[in-house]
Amino acid sequence: MTGRDPGEAHRTAAPLELFVDLCFVVAVAQASEHLHEALSHGHFASGALRFALVFFTVWWAWMNFTWFASAYDPDDTPYRLTVLVQITGSLVLAAGVGRAFVHGDLIVITLGYVVLRTALASLWLRAGLADPARRTSTLRFAIGVTVCQLGWLGLLLLPTAWQLPGIVAMILAEVAVPVWAQSAGMTPWHPRHIAERYELFTLIVLGESVAAATNAVRGAFDRHHGIAALCALAGGGLLTAFAMWWLYFTRPAHTLLATTHQAHGKRFTWAYGHYFIFASAASEGAGLAAFADHLTRPAGTPGSAGTAWAALAVTLPAAVFVFSVWAVHLRPHQRRRVEQVPFAVGVIGILLATWSPVPALVAGLLLAGVVVAVTAQRRT
Repeated sequence: MTGRDPGEAHRTAAPLELFVDLCFVVAVAQASEHLHEALSHGHFASGALRFALVFFTVWWAWMNFTWFASAYDPDDTPYRLTVLVQITGSLVLAAGVGRAFVHGDLIVITLGYVVLRTALASLWLRAGLADPARRTSTLRFAIGVTVCQLGWLGLLLLPTAWQLPGIVAMILAEVAVPVWAQSAGMTPWHPRHIAERYELFTLIVLGESVAAATNAVRGAFDRHHGIAALCALAGGGLLTAFAMWWLYFTRPAHTLLATTHQAHGKRFTWAYGHYFIFASAASEGAGLAAFADHLTRPAGTPGSAGTAWAALAVTLPAAVFVFSVWAVHLRPHQRRRVEQVPFAVGVIGILLATWSPVPALVAGLLLAGVVVAVTAQRRT
């Protein structure tokens, strides 16, 4: 376990990594579904906050495994068994999402998170023992991850009023570990491999978003006789999903990762910034599903949200996605200010679509317009 070659030819995602992704999608689906329920019942602030925190645990665990596997992946029996333990932890985490959302009970989700992160810490320790050249970095990872897991367990002992500040403190500690560890030396990650792994996870969250919206709209059609508004929602949701995919895959990520983003600051900005891309893509499906519920719910139903709030559940994630993809993924490629205009217009227009009669359709059309503008710019 002395480290993979960063210039290795034909490096692609391994079958075990794809299996990890499929298991992590369970947790993504749980988070999206419970966000949908919270939005449908008008709990926008609490639902969004809990989704942001829950999704962080899913994304952070996936991302840390991805970067480790890019650097150290011997694919031997001990490695496979340890990764399977991580998968087990991710499934326990997924099982605890509902309790965390509905009751604020963090026990199950924390235990799942600790299991999968502690397994990763053991892999960092193994890498440190086998790779003397990078021992300081790998041991810092092992120590930092282990200490953070002790912190998460200690968080369960705090009074309820102290849990949110404690969670924020632990998140800051978690994101600081890679920065601290790699300040002693960079692990040998592979640019094309990392780019492919992020692209695959983007497809996962977009797919989950499409599935959530499709199920909700299908159920709404079964309950509702006036189909015009639902057709507009379905068409807008489809356009939004297509445009999200197109925008993200407009430029290849590996060209940045292999050149300018070798520097620590830019690499961390790109890696961490994807949290907003993934979270907004996953929450878009929940927003579309919540708006479908709103269209079929009788007016004045207790606990239901107003039309503008329900529409904001659709438009806000779409606007965040457009801005995040531009800021993190596309802006480094742009050399002219005029290239930034479609994104600014798109974000503002999508947010204003909140007050239109068909917000999902207007947002989808605006996203499609951004795609057209970006595609035309690339050809000039």
